[in-house]
Amino acid sequence: MHFPSNIRGPRRTLALTAAAALALLLAACNGPVPEEQDRALDQAQQAAAEAATPDPDAAATPPPVGSCDASQVQGLVGQAYTDELAEQARQDAGAGQVRQLKPDQVITLEYLGERLNIEVDDKNLVSGVRCG
Repeated sequence: MHFPSNIRGPRRTLALTAAAALALLLAACNGPVPEEQDRALDQAQQAAAEAATPDPDAAATPPPVGSCDASQVQGLVGQAYTDELAEQARQDAGAGQVRQLKPDQVITLEYLGERLNIEVDDKNLVSGVRCG
């Protein structure tokens, strides 16, 4: 690099330092070496292929199918809730268990396919029937 002869002393040192810093910055802007790019691409393609073909040994077992059928007891809506009504509804729906759900009651949200949920209003009348 050739500098005009009229730049001397600290200015010349500053100009050389700036030129060196610029050269370093430009060198840092270069992308990865092609071999690194190829290796990263190969790894990504391999990971995608592994994700696309599930391991048959690691296949998740499907959740058990519940035997509850709430459509069989929809006629209960509007009736007064009693323990006897709940037990008869459980049997009619083919459910393994029954749960009464009151207004504003805190409940668990796990789904149990063999559970019949009987929702009641504040007058204890059945307002809905569903499985889960």
